[in-house]
Amino acid sequence: MAIKNVWIEQGCIAAGFCNEACPEVFGLDDFGEAYIEEDAVFEAYEKGIKEAAKNCPVKVIKFDTD
Repeated sequence: MAIKNVWIEQGCIAAGFCNEACPEVFGLDDFGEAYIEEDAVFEAYEKGIKEAAKNCPVKVIKFDTD
């Protein structure tokens, strides 16, 4: 199933693991908190998105599939 949507819930602690796992989808702001890149193509980076969500220490990375 393809990933159609990715979001970050409130509570990011700026660990940076998501950006390391998938910089094409996850950026870091000036405070180190994660955000979703505007032009991210979720279907192309499913493995990285799933890795980022799995390794997020506070489990705030979420995604929807078909």
